Amino acid sequence: MPFRCEGSVVFIPDQKEPEEALRRTTHLAIGAHQDDLEIMAYHGILRCYGTDDRWFSGVTVTDGAGSPRTGIYADLTDGDMCSVRKLEQNKAALVGEFAAMIQLNHPSKAAKDPANSSVVDDLTDLLTSTRPECLYTHNLADKHDTHIGVALKTIQALRGLPRDLRPKTVYGCEVWRDLDWLLDEDKVGLDVAGRDNLAAALLGVFDSQICGGKRYDLATIGRRRAHATYHASHATDETTSLTFAMDLMPLVEDASLDPAKYVAGLIRRLSDDVVARIERMS
Repeated sequence: MPFRCEGSVVFIPDQKEPEEALRRTTHLAIGAHQDDLEIMAYHGILRCYGTDDRWFSGVTVTDGAGSPRTGIYADLTDGDMCSVRKLEQNKAALVGEFAAMIQLNHPSKAAKDPANSSVVDDLTDLLTSTRPECLYTHNLADKHDTHIGVALKTIQALRGLPRDLRPKTVYGCEVWRDLDWLLDEDKVGLDVAGRDNLAAALLGVFDSQICGGKRYDLATIGRRRAHATYHASHATDETTSLTFAMDLMPLVEDASLDPAKYVAGLIRRLSDDVVARIERMS
């Protein structure tokens, strides 16, 4: 499949033909950077791991340039760092037994540019080839601009598909902002308990990021465990590991729905709930 950026990479861990590997995909995740998928879409990886009827494929949109680096990575150029991060992402695909791992190699500025159509075109081609049942991307309340750009372009690509090719569920997931603030009826709780070794291995592959001074491995596992306990104030824990997602399907089904207004509505619901609770107790 020809993509728009030179240096794009399609990696098939079990060496199937790319067309076959993509066609078997049932769960697809579209993230901005290398390691985003393992943080935000572990639910899909876990659901598909070790099964014959469910397959997870990942898409990383950007090239990985500009990430912080220390230690053995301190003197690497942006080009060298891109190569390291792509290799780490492919290692994670091996560990997680992905159906396919696609790295589109766009610069971050392309993902953040509303006028740039190349990312949307690549994503449209991939969505048409994979036709996933379930799709994961970044949530629209994330505080990383590139993440928001990727989420918006993913929604744009999905809206352009015929309805029979669209996923049944589209989740906006946590990386740079938790979603525990959503009202319980507005959040989607994704149970990711079990195979703690797999979760740790997937995150630990990204040595360049962890040694770069960001303990994503510890923080991600800790957040999942915290969510499991703090999700319900008046009930015992139902799981030991939980991630939250924002339902983005309304934005896919209704192209007239503005993403900013959609998220503003969720924030307003939280605000109304907080104020009403205080007023009842006053």
